[in-house]
Amino acid sequence: MMSEASETVSEDLSAARDRIAAAYEPRLLEEAGHRLAGLLASHLARAERSENAVLPWTEPPEAVRQAAALLRDSPARGEGVPDGFARLVTGMLDRGLNLHDPRYLGHQVPASVPLAGLFDAVGSVTNQVMAIYEMGPWATAVELAMIQELGTTIGWAPGAFAGSVTHGGSLANLTGLLTARNVALHDGWDRGLSGGGATPVLLAHAEAHYSVARAAGILGLGSRQTLRVGLDSRGRMDPRRLDEELTRVRAQGRPVVAVVACACATPTGAFDPLDDIAEVCRRHEVWLHVDAAHGGAALLSDRHRHLLSGLEKADSVVWDAHKMLFVPGLCAFVLYREKEHGFDAFRQDAPYLFDPAAPGLAEYDSGVRTLECTKRAAAFGLWGVWSLFGRQLFADMVDVTFALGRAFYDKLEEADDFAALHEPQCNILVFRYVPAELREAPAERLGDFQLELRRRLIESGEFYIVPSKYEGVGALRVTIINPLTTPTHLDQLMDALRRHGRESLNG
Repeated sequence: MMSEASETVSEDLSAARDRIAAAYEPRLLEEAGHRLAGLLASHLARAERSENAVLPWTEPPEAVRQAAALLRDSPARGEGVPDGFARLVTGMLDRGLNLHDPRYLGHQVPASVPLAGLFDAVGSVTNQVMAIYEMGPWATAVELAMIQELGTTIGWAPGAFAGSVTHGGSLANLTGLLTARNVALHDGWDRGLSGGGATPVLLAHAEAHYSVARAAGILGLGSRQTLRVGLDSRGRMDPRRLDEELTRVRAQGRPVVAVVACACATPTGAFDPLDDIAEVCRRHEVWLHVDAAHGGAALLSDRHRHLLSGLEKADSVVWDAHKMLFVPGLCAFVLYREKEHGFDAFRQDAPYLFDPAAPGLAEYDSGVRTLECTKRAAAFGLWGVWSLFGRQLFADMVDVTFALGRAFYDKLEEADDFAALHEPQCNILVFRYVPAELREAPAERLGDFQLELRRRLIESGEFYIVPSKYEGVGALRVTIINPLTTPTHLDQLMDALRRHGRESLNG
């Protein structure tokens, strides 16, 4: 006979199985999914009409307190799962940053195409992950199809190049530069960099993304071994200065891992002259890595493709779909002009993953090409939107947002109380509000005023823009990365800055 203790354990396990079955019930997903679709559609409609704050500001400690309280007292415990789910989702939507509001003009994170999120949800709900082909066969197929589409868009011959998807541009830069290090230093992967000899260096655009110097530190080169190449009057890497710096470094006998160019640079959106830079790198026999995380999408536009002339000569390219291809984060591509380099970043053996009985499948196993082992299926959203709407939609969004960048520049130039600090090449623009009272103010005071003004603006919920510096002095920066923004919204932004600026000056 079963003992009393055994009966208790059996009853406990039975109750546990019942709770598990309830959580996995497909009909529960169906009901919650219908509720979710309605809530999201209503939220996006309100956001696109600018009915609520762009940023519903809450002090961080209070936001954490609210989130923690729901862990302890979930609404689902008192009112049923579907209603509790709806309340939790409503809270998430009410408290988040509204990127789909046309007044969002902040970081290089887009108002993503809503349907892209639904394609991503298919991968999330069914947990389609990658590392080896058999774990995520369709996820792998989708990723490789998108790699071929983007690589041929760059101008590379079909089948001659390689690539992979990573979780973000920083990881993509790290992966591409790791590949460059392994190619340049040959046995660096196996033996490390602890031996003697001259210290290897990276040469980079003077305002390259911080992930480049971070990668140098991770790769064992040392962040201080990222040598910043001077810029021209438009904020682009100067090929003449690059040539001089490479000549100087070579004369010192120091190995060069790579040159890192930008298309475009994060601070001002400047596109480096890639044709000339590629020629310098060719003469010095140096790997050219191009961070086109933001600007790569300009290749899809007939109007703006010229900005990336020469990109096809790069050895490696980073291109973020979660920026100007308008899909949810994170989906970043690292692409290699020569196919064999796709396997140079990581040189390891894991027999419990990779099947020696099917060696041909290694080409389809993402785990041999990326830092991640288990990796979410990051390309479903991009593939789904591209399949539904075609490449023209992406060209349209580039054209519209780049045109708005130029329109905003023209408005600032026409105003006597604003200063555009550079001519934009894309949808990124740095500027200052300079009221009459501050026209003769010291640079530090003028810069501090911009940061105070920006804080007032975002906490009001009227607009969302970001702080910046230009020539070491505080400034304001917009990235017009919501294709639903209009010139009228830009006029309203200037009016809001004037109003908050007057309030700040009047104390």
